Amino acid sequence: MNGGSRTFNLLQQWRIPPGQSSIWRRERLGHQMLKGKFFPGKLWNGPSFCSCQGMQSNTGEFVDKSSAFGSVTALNIGAKEKQSEKHEILGAFQKLPMVMPSVDILSSAKRKARNVPPTKGIANLAKRERNKGAKQLDALMKELAVPLRQYIENFPNKQYLHPYERSLIELTLGDGNYEEVLGRVDSLRKKIVSVGKQQASLCAQSLSKREAEERLSEGLKKIEEVFHVGSNAIDDLLYVAKTLRHMPVVDLEKPTLCLVGAPNVGKSSLVRILSTGKPEVCNYPFTTRGILMGHIMLNYERFQVTDTPGLLTRHDDDRNNLERLTLAVLSHLPTAVLYVHDLSGECGTSPDDQFVTYKEMKVRFSNHLWLDVVSKCDLLQISPASDQEDDLGRYKNFGPDGAIRVSVTCEVGLLELKERVHQMLISQTSKLRSEKSDNEN
Repeated sequence: MNGGSRTFNLLQQWRIPPGQSSIWRRERLGHQMLKGKFFPGKLWNGPSFCSCQGMQSNTGEFVDKSSAFGSVTALNIGAKEKQSEKHEILGAFQKLPMVMPSVDILSSAKRKARNVPPTKGIANLAKRERNKGAKQLDALMKELAVPLRQYIENFPNKQYLHPYERSLIELTLGDGNYEEVLGRVDSLRKKIVSVGKQQASLCAQSLSKREAEERLSEGLKKIEEVFHVGSNAIDDLLYVAKTLRHMPVVDLEKPTLCLVGAPNVGKSSLVRILSTGKPEVCNYPFTTRGILMGHIMLNYERFQVTDTPGLLTRHDDDRNNLERLTLAVLSHLPTAVLYVHDLSGECGTSPDDQFVTYKEMKVRFSNHLWLDVVSKCDLLQISPASDQEDDLGRYKNFGPDGAIRVSVTCEVGLLELKERVHQMLISQTSKLRSEKSDNEN
């Protein structure tokens, strides 16, 4: 560094007002750089400006609203925040805050409030006691209200969730229960703040040391009583958080295979054969009580597999929440469908009813890649030729056209099934990439 540069830097430091932090220096330096004062015109080109702009905005050390640079950056950041808020991707349940049990919140708040001392320098006993009482009541109020406010702020607004996760909330917790629990927590917070301020104000108006002590004791009891009355809202929120956090995570950019069919047709057994998923396998309907996830590894690429609750032959309005979970997966996730049929008569749903539900689902979700599988083929008995003349008759004997016949017990058709599933997932990968490219364009 030459003498002229050192002199210039000293002059710059001398011009900084006393008491200003290093942030002011960086801000000043940023303005000087943007105006080209530190760079010759021939060196101050487009790429250098962009590099400087990116460096300043990423560090976030200063944004000056008066500069064009600061205004543009602030607008860009605001736009990105709004966009991310309104278009929430999957995975919001895994970001939920950890909710403390109401008992722990209260015991922690009481302990911290008791340790709050009076303001130093107050010689009068009455003044010191009422000061301590008011501060402890205010501390208890805040220690109880602040966690509740943080819960309300950090639990996502259902309106901004992905449609699949909105469906999970409604079908798992019940329609409106999520908002109702958050509303009760917020009401409790407001009540605690109102009572806490009132009691702290009364204690601050005490005329004697004894009166201040009595009002402190009375105020602590009233705040604690208010908290106890509404504490079940916090425990309900704790249950909500635990329930949602255990929901399976689905990656929208990874191909997903969804096994669909009537209850007890063998979907869970096929999930165990095809993937890492280990669902419960029993010989009774509705063994699958939620969405279960597994994964398939193929050519160093990972694919998702979902086992869904069984579908019965009935109108959507009459379906239970388990069946609606299956429809939510098919409606809101980009899945390839592996539809499982059991024509042996052992699953509890007749082939006639399975045929009706299958035809409805095939038309309803015709935009999905599709593969049909007839399970328990070792138990099938071929009907006479006279019963095979119509579509239903052929379905009862052979299943849909092009269906693969498998038997997990006898290990029949499993290799062919794995090959066809792998081919379909590769096709699903190409489909997702094509759709992503179209959306970007």
